[in-house]
Amino acid sequence: MTAVLPPSTTTAGPHTARLLTRFEDGERLHALLWRAGPGWRMISSAVLGGGIGERDWVLNAQVAHGYRRTDPDRHLAELAAGVGAAGPGVGLMTAADVSRPGRAQDGGAEAIVTAGISVRGWAASPGEGTALPAQPGTINIIAALPVALTDAALVNAVATATEAKVQALLDAGHDCSGTPTDAICLASRTPAPGDTLHPFAGPRSLWGARLARAVHRAVGEALAPR
Repeated sequence: MTAVLPPSTTTAGPHTARLLTRFEDGERLHALLWRAGPGWRMISSAVLGGGIGERDWVLNAQVAHGYRRTDPDRHLAELAAGVGAAGPGVGLMTAADVSRPGRAQDGGAEAIVTAGISVRGWAASPGEGTALPAQPGTINIIAALPVALTDAALVNAVATATEAKVQALLDAGHDCSGTPTDAICLASRTPAPGDTLHPFAGPRSLWGARLARAVHRAVGEALAPR
């Protein structure tokens, strides 16, 4: 990946994510890189760096339509290393264009979203699932809260962000709850000694409400015709 790298460390949120460009599979592809720096705990469904733990960066990489690699975690690690993203991080993929994401902030909560919904539907479907590797995600949400959350509140925040995503889809006139491969990465601050951990992040809690509004606006912006 060829790019001008942003500063090596920052504690700013995902609104500072930088757009990178590379040529791969005969195509000009983009990626968004948030160099979060130390001090962040993240929860993610991503194939690289998923789960809960301290993470230093988040990469949302566009790949070619018809992506066929069966090792997306290794591919993302290669892309991250290519732009100097060292240490633990989160890597997401999408076949959607990431060059014009939706961005929103609300009272300190931040969200940046990329979206492509050519393949969409409702989560509860009569069709059988599959054990095959999923294709790259198409609605990718990266969000952050500037406070420390308990593990339970981090899980609660994922649910809140997902509800806000579905609300934005319905508000935009789309009869669906998302795509089969949507992904999320949500960050909160690593607690320092003496910090109070917020135990709730539901949509009516202080930080959950701010998160929901930020995600709702960012998803709506990402879905809007450009």
